[in-house]
Amino acid sequence: MKTKYYALFRQCSAVFTDLAMIMDNPLVNLKHRRILLGITGGIAAYKAAELTRRFQDHGADVRVIMTRSATEFITPLTMQALSKHPVHLDLLNPDTESVMGHIELARWADLILIAPASANFLARFASGHGDDLLTTVCLAAECPVAIAPAMNQAMWAKTVTQTNRNTLLARGAHILGPDEGLQACGEIGAGRLMAVDDLILRSSELFSTGTLQGKTVVITAGPTREAIDPVRFISNHSSGKQGYALAEAASNAGAEVILVSGPTHLDVPERVHRIDVISAIDMHDAVQNVIDRADIFIGVAAVADYRPKLAANQKIKKDQNGHQSLLLEFVENPDIIKAVATRPNRPFTVGFAAETQRLETYARQKLVDKQLDMVVANNVGDTSIGFNADVNAITIVTNHTSQVLPLMSKRALSERLIELIAAQISHQG
Repeated sequence: MKTKYYALFRQCSAVFTDLAMIMDNPLVNLKHRRILLGITGGIAAYKAAELTRRFQDHGADVRVIMTRSATEFITPLTMQALSKHPVHLDLLNPDTESVMGHIELARWADLILIAPASANFLARFASGHGDDLLTTVCLAAECPVAIAPAMNQAMWAKTVTQTNRNTLLARGAHILGPDEGLQACGEIGAGRLMAVDDLILRSSELFSTGTLQGKTVVITAGPTREAIDPVRFISNHSSGKQGYALAEAASNAGAEVILVSGPTHLDVPERVHRIDVISAIDMHDAVQNVIDRADIFIGVAAVADYRPKLAANQKIKKDQNGHQSLLLEFVENPDIIKAVATRPNRPFTVGFAAETQRLETYARQKLVDKQLDMVVANNVGDTSIGFNADVNAITIVTNHTSQVLPLMSKRALSERLIELIAAQISHQG
């Protein structure tokens, strides 16, 4: 009996320690992260309610998938009220398939966390099953998948369970826990769900790779505006979402990030220094002012190729009859990315190519013409993944390789791209 009380005391102490650590730790950054929480059947399912609130306290957006057995332990209504989103239960639900089916859920998420994960889930996922919503979403996911097991200590210790765990680890899943201690059945051992605040910390760490630690990254993002007169300008449909997502991913990888941004309505990511500009000339000058500090330059901005030769000082008015013919003469803007790529001791230079056809052909041509290290091409002719979308699909071209990253959230895609850039730099070094 004393052993059980001592174990319980240690668990309570650990909870307070973890809570203090996570609230004081500046490395916990889940702001705007999209967390897809999977809940399976087990007594620890009740902790998913607290886990949801903790994620939200740190700025994350949480959506929930529950298995049918999970609903025996905690109600979907509870999780819907806490997450502020409908809870997803069924693989083939006509009400959700038309809005956000299993593929859309997988693309939406920055992280899928199954907590608690039962022994049954581990076995089914390790075997490649996809006969319910949760396993299907995990199979379709391009984002990280983290699994927090919770089960009786004897079940966790079984050889088959450990084999399933090792299989999932080998396939790239992240296994969080389990903890040791007093279990609901009264036994003591490994199998408890990892403490909620520890799950928050570990989830945050999955976004902090450290692969660009000590590097300085300069990124351009958004559109430019080229003035016609004081009230009119020429621009494009760029939202800046991809550039901002890359800035956040680079920061999470440990880099110092300078974001040179055209006009957008986006919030600057945490720990990122933003320089606001308007025109292509402004962006060129801002980049030149900071490029000597850069180890990596990523030109994501949709920079106007041309600008009006002369911008009127006053608003251009129609004549008294309400008519006005307007003839504009254009001149070429400076090529920002080429100016960076041709510098002595230039940084690793990545260009973006917004194309509507023949993505790889035009990307490789840009790679050669502008002497770049990498070109990322995306099809802006597809409005579902174009300038203002939250998802994207890209083709990455280097001197010796070509790789397609399939449709996923711009945040998840950015993290994959930062990993590839870090790998290229490491290989060159």
